[in-house]
Amino acid sequence: MVSPHSSGSADRDIPTSDLFDREREDWRRDPRIAFDAWLSKQHFRRSSAEVYQAQWGLFLDWMAVRHKTLMTVDTRTIADFVAGLAIRKPQRVRYLRLIERVLDHVREIELASTNPARFVAQDGEAAWRNALDNEPTGFLTTQERALLIAHLFSPVSELSAAQRWRERRDRALIAMFLGGGLKTGEARSLTVSCVTPSSPWVTIESPNPAMTRRTRLAPFAVAAVDAWLAERRLSELAGNLVFPASPSGRPMHKATMLRSVDALIEAAGFAESRESRASPQTLRNTFAADLFETGVAPDLVGQWLGFMQPVSANRLHRAWTTWSEQQETLTSDAVQSGSATEGIATPGGRQA
Repeated sequence: MVSPHSSGSADRDIPTSDLFDREREDWRRDPRIAFDAWLSKQHFRRSSAEVYQAQWGLFLDWMAVRHKTLMTVDTRTIADFVAGLAIRKPQRVRYLRLIERVLDHVREIELASTNPARFVAQDGEAAWRNALDNEPTGFLTTQERALLIAHLFSPVSELSAAQRWRERRDRALIAMFLGGGLKTGEARSLTVSCVTPSSPWVTIESPNPAMTRRTRLAPFAVAAVDAWLAERRLSELAGNLVFPASPSGRPMHKATMLRSVDALIEAAGFAESRESRASPQTLRNTFAADLFETGVAPDLVGQWLGFMQPVSANRLHRAWTTWSEQQETLTSDAVQSGSATEGIATPGGRQA
């Protein structure tokens, strides 16, 4: 597919800011043509590109009827669009991932910080999920958890000072979800007084003192948080939040947290192999799963997660048990399938 705005040699003499200005105008003036130009740079197969063109066209038509543009579209509009598609949930997910990916690009050149499609994608209670093939409670597999933890401790190099502290912050944030079971809102408001270096205990404060609790960090999370706190002191960030959004100390936006989870899971190398999106809730569930696996009682897991009723912890434990059995079945089937191919003779008389 050839873009009507493909770059030529003359573009090398155009300042980057002018290129951004021109692209912003392309998306405002004709988002179909701008999408074709963007699509041509993604290296999709032709068949896939044609599907994406049709999906994008349908979304643009939906927005036009509702007098929305890419600059004014909001979470509600995207959620209503996806929920109204008369297709199975996996296909809804593909629509949503396409919209999210494009809006990431558009919002980047617009210098905007939020992507409304990401909120829709990460909302576990969203109406668009009410379709066939709804997934059960999600967890990371043992291998995925190991890959993510390994990435959290991979070298941080070739980064500027600002990039380095944000990378350290994001790694510690994901460690808090995966190794401490925090919610996004809890991580957003967590203060340095609630965390003691080298200690596994984190205090989760609440306006209602009766709801204040402690959770126990996994050893890898303690190490990641310690590395971040050291970096935070070195960077002399203002305020008392553990995870500030900027040097001024303002709170992180939920969208930034979701984007960080996406980026680190992709960097860990298993984003594309998962059938369902890994979210902060998935990491929180996996924190509980690791405790269940090691024999920690559901009621104690529930206390660390902040559940008010024991039934919530028991429900999560049942979900984990069901999921674990399914994983064992998948593994057993894979082994049997591999064994079945052994000993099959090839036409030349050799065994495969």
